[in-house]
Order: sequence, then C-alpha cells, then structure tokens
Amino acid sequence: MLPFATWAAGLDAGVTATTGISGSSELAPTNVKDILNVRGFEPLARAALPPAHFGYLATGIDDDRTLRRNEDAFSEYEIRARRFIDLSRVDTSTTVFGAHWRTPIYFSAVSAMRAFHPDGEAAVARAAASRSAQLMVSTGSSVPLEQILTQRGAPVWQQLYPTDDWTVTRELVRRAELAGADAIVLSVDSTATAGARNSETLRRAARVDKRDCTACHVGNRHDMWLRAPLFAGIDVSQVKGLAPPGLTLEWVDRLRGLVRGKLLIKGIVAGEDAQAVVTHGADGVIVSNHGGRNEETLRATIDCVAEVVAAVKGRVPVFMDGGARRGTDVFKALALGASGVGIGRPQGWGLAAFGQEGAEAVLDIYARELEAIMRQAGTPTIAAIGARAVLHRGAA
Repeated sequence: MLPFATWAAGLDAGVTATTGISGSSELAPTNVKDILNVRGFEPLARAALPPAHFGYLATGIDDDRTLRRNEDAFSEYEIRARRFIDLSRVDTSTTVFGAHWRTPIYFSAVSAMRAFHPDGEAAVARAAASRSAQLMVSTGSSVPLEQILTQRGAPVWQQLYPTDDWTVTRELVRRAELAGADAIVLSVDSTATAGARNSETLRRAARVDKRDCTACHVGNRHDMWLRAPLFAGIDVSQVKGLAPPGLTLEWVDRLRGLVRGKLLIKGIVAGEDAQAVVTHGADGVIVSNHGGRNEETLRATIDCVAEVVAAVKGRVPVFMDGGARRGTDVFKALALGASGVGIGRPQGWGLAAFGQEGAEAVLDIYARELEAIMRQAGTPTIAAIGARAVLHRGAA
C-alpha cells in the first residue's frame, strides 16, 4: 500500500497507477469479507476513485506530517495485558448522553461523500442504522439532511461550519434541529486556516485529473455554501467564508443561546480551550485536528486526549478523532479518558470500495478488534477500561 507522500509524489511524476494490498502485486479483493483490516479498503478506494476525489480524501496540509503523526502516535502507547479476570461475557456497548451505543465508535463528519459513491451519505446513514452507530453529518453533506435522517432512522449530530454571516448560522441550526438533529457540533479549527489551507496532496491530484469538474464545483473547493443541500433556500449572498474570523468565546455564548439541544465543540486540542468552552456551556468536547487537514503542528490528537480530559474534570464527555485505524487504537483513546472515537477517512475508503456494505464492514472490523483487545487487557466492559490499561512508551 503506497503511503500518502509516495502516492502524491507519483502524481507529480504523472504516475496514477495503483498497487495491491500492502504494496504487493496480488489481485485486489472483490468481496468485502476478504478485507482483513480497515487499511485494506484504502487501495481499493484509490483504484475506484478519480485522482482528485481520492486526493481530497487523502490530503493533509503541507507535507501531510500531522496527518501521519495522528496515526503513528498510537504506537507509542502500550496496552497492559491482564489475566485471571472473568471474560465469559465481553460487552463493547456504552451510553452517551443517555443513548445506547453498540460500540464507542462513531462516524465522524465527512463532506461531499457522493464524490466517493453515488449514494453518498445516504449509504453511510444506512450503515450506521444497521450497526446502531452514532452518525455526525457534515455541513457539506452532498445528500439532504432530511434524507439522511430517514435512512438513519434515529437522531444524528449535525456538524456546523457556521459561516461568517450570523443569519446563515441561525438558519443552519434551525434547519438541523427541525429535521431531527439532537446535537450541533461546532467546528472551531476552521477559523484559523480560513483561506490558508495548503492541501498539497489534493492539488497534486487535481493536476492529473483531466475531467471537467465545473458541473459539481462552483468557484473553489471551500464554497460549500453555494452547493451543499443544507444551505438550500438560505440567502448566502453575504457569505465569504465557512467560519467567522471573530469566533471568540462570546460568539460561542451566542451560539449556546441559539442551540436547543446538545452543543459539542470540535477541534479542541488544548486543555485551556477545553476548560473555557465547558465554562461557556458546551455539553461535550471533541479532540480533533481535522484529520491533519487544517494544521501542521505535528501534534497527534491521541496525545491531546489526556490533557483535555484532565481539563474538563468529568463535567462533560470528551470524544476524539484522528488516526485511529485499529480497535487497539480505539481502546487506547478510551483508556486515556475518551468516551467515543470518531472515524473519518476509513468510512470514505469503505464507501468508495463497496458502498454501504463497505461502511458496515469498517465498523465491524473496528468492533471485532476492540473486543479482542478488551479480552487481552482483562476489561470485560467499556467502563472497565481505565488509565492503568495503557502506558506511554518512555514515561517514567
């Protein structure tokens, strides 16, 4: 399997061929049941998608080093195996905001998923329904929220790019809540990179993609307010960006007064910011660096979890996303204090490769691996996974 940097370099050289699983020349699996782990879906997605679409899914910013760091950092946490514990029943379920989750793994927001499969977010919603998984819907979803909710058959979390026009913000929240979203998830990491995101991998991919993309993309790739269904019928004539440049805590107060349901803040990586948003009414915090797509800080989200958990002092649940590719990664995040772990790119890989069935298989693989490591760690329930279950390599 080609790493992101190698694939992107190949695009610069005009190379668009794909390789087999793990870089071998073996034939790619044609049955979803033959995929051994979630990484197995990535080369299949690369083969199935136009270069620019896979580039959008694959890209970080600058050298993609934070993207890779998100994944690599998990290997620096070791799991303590335990013995002599009754494991006759292992239960991966958990309760979040009073709702029962079959596992602590949820689909995080990914925009424009019809770029990966014709059914787009509708297929992911059906996968979430069949596996009783929480679904967070992007502001930039390519399928109307009402259709997604019909396919999911249960409330969803609506991720929010509020734009720089408060009137539009108000209308987006109102539409989401009326449709049936029971939580609004404000992304706060998009403000700092407004107009400055250097997505080199995507730009390299676009160079070799010879299709006429103007039928789907109006203006530039960050103009979702001109095309995403959530904005339909809303006056967006004053919108110039996806986030207000003055997204301060006072702005959060204003949003808190508007949102009737739960308000989660996504994009928190520092303890002081977590503490601040909880003080200002957030019901939950999501540790995220946008999958390494918005910042080249080289700080992995898994390394931020313990700091954020300590800062909120149990007042609200803490979730995380970014780089979890195994059930063991999910386990490590839970041990550090996360209440749930979001997955982004892997759902896109599964969707591109096999549609709804691929998205379902991604969840199944994570769940299977999570249960396996829970047995080895002697933790028969999610509540039993505590801080002593992991050690950071090199820590005293």
